[in-house]
Amino acid sequence: MKIKKFKAHTMQEAMKTIRSQLGQNAVILNSKVVYTGGFLGMFKKKMIEVVAGIDEEDEMISGSKKEKIEHQTGQQLEMSPVLNEIKKLKDLVQSMSVNSTVIHPDLKEIEQKIDSLGLLQPIKQDVIASILETYLIHQKKLTNEQLEFQLKKELKKRISDIPFHGITFSKKFVNVVGPTGVGKTTTLAKLAAICKINYKKKIGFLTTDTYRIAAIDQLKTYAEILNAPLEVCYNSFDFQEGKKKLNDCDIVFIDTAGRNFLEQQYVQDLSETIDFQDEMETFLVFSLTSKFEDMEKVYNQFSHLPIHQFIFTKHDETSSYGAMYNIVYKTKIGAGYMTDGQDVPDDIHKLDHETFIQYLMG
Repeated sequence: MKIKKFKAHTMQEAMKTIRSQLGQNAVILNSKVVYTGGFLGMFKKKMIEVVAGIDEEDEMISGSKKEKIEHQTGQQLEMSPVLNEIKKLKDLVQSMSVNSTVIHPDLKEIEQKIDSLGLLQPIKQDVIASILETYLIHQKKLTNEQLEFQLKKELKKRISDIPFHGITFSKKFVNVVGPTGVGKTTTLAKLAAICKINYKKKIGFLTTDTYRIAAIDQLKTYAEILNAPLEVCYNSFDFQEGKKKLNDCDIVFIDTAGRNFLEQQYVQDLSETIDFQDEMETFLVFSLTSKFEDMEKVYNQFSHLPIHQFIFTKHDETSSYGAMYNIVYKTKIGAGYMTDGQDVPDDIHKLDHETFIQYLMG
């Protein structure tokens, strides 16, 4: 095993250097906080000192890259103090994936937890680096509970500047859009029930989903249960007329057709029917059974519309929730609600940063 000592101002900086010089399969053998410079014992700078190693076989695999590394003359460490730790890490090196980040043996379990979340690789590596730096600053072994608390803190910090809110009641119209099969109509009914029951608002419905007769019947049933008027709109003229008929409502909920999100024409047709700029809050609905790549494609199709918040559905139908964090982090658009069942209005929950992270952690 080749071993080298690194110093950096932050753990992120150290890990970046380690990966560039030793490769993705490098492991941390030892790390600590040190202080350098200063004058008469004052004004010292805090640094992170990391001892990292790379298995010789792993180094040979990417030998062409390793040839670019400068000679380690004078920086090779004595092997004897770390022989036992190297022995334990041999198997760990072999089990690491190509995209794995640099890890510390004591953080193996929390890294496995992070891996299970399904986060994008840059997010995962950044979070691991921050947790490792905190670990070093404490200068003691942290419990799994303490590490998990730190993980939640790091995940929350990275989205803390993204607004999370539900219906603000600052607009008269609430619109939900998204691909087919994500549960838009049921979600809309849940939102309407909350506004009527909890906030005592006079509600109404507009639907442009005339492609499926069953969808109109479904919304009509919800409207009857909530004792709310419903207007069916086949074109932009019907939409404007429907708005006039529902003028005395406090808030009007608009249901849209769920069609193939890869068809840009569908989104264009939607734009021609509905005036998204007119006193309207628009929620883009994602199913958590979808992959992040599909969510990203959906968002790109709707991104020219003024999307205010996301709604995530079917939390109860999957066990992997990283995609929702990835799309929020990447688009900088917050999440308003989470749904986890078919019951109206019980199975919908308003989100804030704290509850969002709790759902992410399962």
